[in-house]
Formats: sequence, C-alpha cells, structure tokens
Amino acid sequence: MNVLLTGASGCIGAWIARFLVEQGHRVVALDLDPRLERLHLVAPPDIAAQVTAVEGSIEDRPLIDRLLAAHSVTHVCHLAALLIPVCQRDPVLGARVNVLGTLNLFEAARGLPIVYASSAAVWGPPALYPGRPLTEADPLHPATFYGVFKQANEDCARIHAATAGTPSIGLRPWTVYGPGRDFGMTSDPTHALRAAILGKPYKMRLTGPMDLQYVEDVALSFVRCLEANLPGAHVFNLAGHLANVEDLIPLIEELHPPAKGLIRAEGPQVPVAAQMDGSALARAVPGIPLTPLREGFQRSLQLFQSLHNEGRLATSLPE
Repeated sequence: MNVLLTGASGCIGAWIARFLVEQGHRVVALDLDPRLERLHLVAPPDIAAQVTAVEGSIEDRPLIDRLLAAHSVTHVCHLAALLIPVCQRDPVLGARVNVLGTLNLFEAARGLPIVYASSAAVWGPPALYPGRPLTEADPLHPATFYGVFKQANEDCARIHAATAGTPSIGLRPWTVYGPGRDFGMTSDPTHALRAAILGKPYKMRLTGPMDLQYVEDVALSFVRCLEANLPGAHVFNLAGHLANVEDLIPLIEELHPPAKGLIRAEGPQVPVAAQMDGSALARAVPGIPLTPLREGFQRSLQLFQSLHNEGRLATSLPE
C-alpha cells in the first residue's frame, strides 16, 4: 500500500506510521508539524527515516491533490483533528478543521479506501443509555462539539460511499494510553504511568469508568482496517478494557512499587458512556488485537523506563 497518513505527529498516528513501514508499506505523512517527534520517540531511527513527511493542512486541497498523484496513493488513513479542549474553546475553528478538513480529504480521495478516526465522544453521558455495552446501533448523543463533529464525519462518510463510491471505515476509540500519549482530555492515565517512572507525584484530573485501549492495539487496528478493503461505509466501536480511574492507582503501584503514594485521582467523570461492544469490528476485520490492561501498563512502564534511561523521557507533567 501507498498510504497518505494525516495526523502522523499525534500519538496514534506515530504508531500507525511505524507499523505500516515495518510491514513494507510506503507512508506519506501530511501534518502541520513535519518533525514527527512522537514517531522518533516510538520507532527505531531506520523506521522513522522511511516516512516521507510533508508540512501542510488537510484544509489545503491543492496540496492533497498533488500528494495523491505524486506518491501514487492507494489508501488514506486520516487522524488529523483538533481535540476536545480546542473545539470547546473555539468551535468554529474546530468545525473548520475537523469537519470541513475531513470532507476536503474525502473529496480529494474519491474512490480510495479511507480509514479515519471517529471517537467514543459520539456517545452521550452514561445516564442516557441502559447498563450494557453500547453497539453501533445505539443512538448517538454527543455532549461536546468534538463529538458532534465526529458524528458529522461518520454521516459524511456514509453519504460519500453512497454517492461517490468511497469505501471507508471509521473507528471509535475511547481512552488510548501508552507511549506517545501526552495530550488530550483522557491522557491522564498515561501521565500517571510516566510520573511513576519519574518518581513524581501526580493527580489524575478525572475519575470514574473509562474504556482503556493500549496504543499499539489501536494503531494496529487502523492498519488491519486499511488492509481489509471493505466496500461501503462502516463505523466500528474500538473497545478495550473497562476500569475506574481510581482502580488504576493500585495497579500502577503493584507494577512499579517505587510509585506507591505518588498517584491519586480527583475530578469529574468524562461525560461519555464508557461501555462499548467491540464485537462487530472483530467479526468484520480479522486480526484486531486486545492487550490485557495489566500487560499494556507493564509494557508502557518498560518503554518509559527505557526512554528515561536514555534521557529522552519528558519530565514535565500537566498541572
């Protein structure tokens, strides 16, 4: 595959770029920040060097047209987006990038398979739903502008498949954790893991249930969907392991005893239903991984420890 990857400077995008290159695919990374620092954090130098980085915006249609032609792009993987805090602060900007930018990409890539990041933010608060895992058939009630924009993208993808024949798969992750996750509303579990290695106190700013997904699993799920070449438009829940934020603290302390007493959690719950049923994706696309939570935390701690030993682990933590 020759893949145009947007948002490669982000956490999931960096891992996707790594796995695509490792599997022999060509990657052209379109991003506002072509340094791709997270890619260099999570990938060996020889792998990162094989990614062609291009500075630019998904709002720039002529640039996208040139990239699609010049690199003989066969597949598109779209993750570029503004996250919840920015969209809440400036919803007009959020809509311009997250909705119009996405539609711009779909228009440019008419007919090419597109795998894009939707979000569990399309769901509403838990009180709106029965006490069971949510399936793709359940109604959407987004409680943030970001969630509304993601819902709009799902609908645009559906219409694009019907009118232009553009096949697409949208994936709805919830809380992604692991190396490279250092920004966004639900990044605190990863900050807590990093704080444990740094030996620093840290307060997670959220409580309550989360569906936690190890970043390597999430990235590989995007790669598997690119390989699947499903016709039509599809949207799938990307489910992980349900856990309360407060219960992550003893797990971190068990896996890394020097962190005992350093991590705590205070604050509101995320206004999004946390229980998702991921079985539809597993049925439709083979090879979707699911790392146990304990193993994912252990692997994250090990990688953070290696980065710390090399002097490459960021030492600042959010307030």
